Amino acid sequence: MDRRAFLRQSLASVACSAAAHPLLTTVTLASGAAALGDKRLIVVILRGAMDGLDVVQPLGDPLFRDYRPNLGRKTGATDLDGYFGLHPLLGGLMPLWSKGELAFVHATSTPYRDKRSHFDGQDLLEAGTGSDLLLGQTQRDGWMNRMLQAIPGLTAETAYAFGNEAAPLLVGAAPVMNWSPELSLDLTPQSQLLLEHIYKGDPLFAASAAGALELSAEMAGMDLREGAGGGPLAGIDPLVDFAASRLAEETRIAAFSLGGWDTHRTQKTAIQRSLKQLEHLILRLREKLGPAVWGQSVLLTMTEFGRTARENGSKGTDHGTGGLMIAAGGAVNGGRVLGRWPGLDEAALYDRRDLMPTSDVRDWAAYAMRGLYGFDKGLLEKVVFPGLILGDDPGLIL
Repeated sequence: MDRRAFLRQSLASVACSAAAHPLLTTVTLASGAAALGDKRLIVVILRGAMDGLDVVQPLGDPLFRDYRPNLGRKTGATDLDGYFGLHPLLGGLMPLWSKGELAFVHATSTPYRDKRSHFDGQDLLEAGTGSDLLLGQTQRDGWMNRMLQAIPGLTAETAYAFGNEAAPLLVGAAPVMNWSPELSLDLTPQSQLLLEHIYKGDPLFAASAAGALELSAEMAGMDLREGAGGGPLAGIDPLVDFAASRLAEETRIAAFSLGGWDTHRTQKTAIQRSLKQLEHLILRLREKLGPAVWGQSVLLTMTEFGRTARENGSKGTDHGTGGLMIAAGGAVNGGRVLGRWPGLDEAALYDRRDLMPTSDVRDWAAYAMRGLYGFDKGLLEKVVFPGLILGDDPGLIL
């Protein structure tokens, strides 16, 4: 048992609760510098099915504008490569693109098809398995947790959650913990003295008590109000800053989740908050990590599925299939839109309505881990992503 982690969790269970907020999200971290070296992997789950065709727009295909009479015209997208354009609300990421620290993977998906349920799609994404979910044989642990179980020498530092639940991709036998901004370890001086007195000289819990007091002091200086001190997006800053402080030390793996990507109506305005929040997260994480750590990092975004090629009658998009991944970081071989583009001809669409998937999300995640940590191909195919058959290395990692 991790004594310090145990005491932190015990204190958190009796802490005071603040008002919940729908934009709060989840971050989980695990340490293991000795086993993983200096490379960092950060996974961001975008819940609600991000519209990849809006984020990285195929402006070179005239059907894009035909399918989207409102969403596909006068978009203000920034040109990436003469064919694709980046949504203007992610324009702050263009310096990363220019430096080769940003890449996109288009037309990618998990094996999930047809039913288009957010819950099932997210479960399959985070379980990292094939179609067993559809057969009622859901994998009980997440692919990142299986990775942690398979690598000797890894230890859980702690896991912190903005929200009420840990990221399912880290659920499993490997120890992780959660921290919510709804909880505050605000110990009074009397409580601190009592804690020190109770565990003074105890060989098992003395160090844990000291660690809890350290965490209490650290959290006391964090303003967790939405927008505190920096506008409407600054509510995510404590999450990013806390994760960055750990990634700059012993932590090597982190997972976030961001909601708000389900855009059935008035997508042009409905997607704005989510895009700016994502841009803010990436840029602030880069800033707080600093050049040395960012240069050893890869951030991957994933979403449960894409959205329909055509906009609907409510000027939004419905649940689709092929989606988009974003890769950022100094260890990314970027400045490219990766993946085989299937085109938007009706005959090329999946079920004549969705962008056709031409790659598996798991392939990209597996090769990111292989490139960062040198994991064995068999480990990735049989343990981390059971049933996956890895294709050729796409060269995502430097």
